[in-house]
Amino acid sequence: MRQEQGRRPVYRRVLLKMSGEMLAGRQQTGIEPAAIQRFATEIQAVKDLGVEVCVVIGGGNIFRGLAGASRGMDRAHADYMGMLATVINGLALQDALEQQGCFTRVMSAISMDRICEPYIRRRAVRHMEKGRVVIFAAGTGNPYFSTDTAAALRAAEIGADVILKATKVDGVYDSDPVHNENAVRFENLDYMEVLNRGLGVMDATAISLCMDNDLPIVVFDFNVPGNAARVVCGERIGTRLAARPR
Repeated sequence: MRQEQGRRPVYRRVLLKMSGEMLAGRQQTGIEPAAIQRFATEIQAVKDLGVEVCVVIGGGNIFRGLAGASRGMDRAHADYMGMLATVINGLALQDALEQQGCFTRVMSAISMDRICEPYIRRRAVRHMEKGRVVIFAAGTGNPYFSTDTAAALRAAEIGADVILKATKVDGVYDSDPVHNENAVRFENLDYMEVLNRGLGVMDATAISLCMDNDLPIVVFDFNVPGNAARVVCGERIGTRLAARPR
């Protein structure tokens, strides 16, 4: 593992949570090759710091279970379709990473041995210890749970030091900064404040899991080149969620 000159990470193992919509880039749906290659480069930069990296990606660029349920589909059926969408995104990101020489494993909560490994906690940890990026696909494997909850669950299981919540904005605001030019960005937030204010950073189940396991979350703009590596090296970027904000 090579480490970039003069930069030292403050985290040993991180879980990156991305929405599926980020992979769509300017297309709004599907997967934009330029976008996924750019994100793969950012993930590689974090790994080059000597940090163990795992990733959870949503599937909203292909199919969202809640949207299907709102159109009359059975909720559980729609959620399983959404889980399959996350596997497609995971395989796409794996391809982009391996084209850059970054060894990657996709591990699915739903068994599909022909295309990816089943999720086994100890095996996932071993992959990361060997320097491989691990992509957790198919959510928790259960309907009614979001990929935010899957990210919190996997991060707690594998002993991640932090969840990096990759977004299109530079942190958490008290209102939508797109529609309110006077929106105020938070530098630090307490878990309970996020829940009480209904800020929508992650769903309540995910936030509660992080709170119970004292697992910090950093929300940052993943579209800015180098931001992920800056966060990992301790720069004050975005918004930090923790029980006792620093």
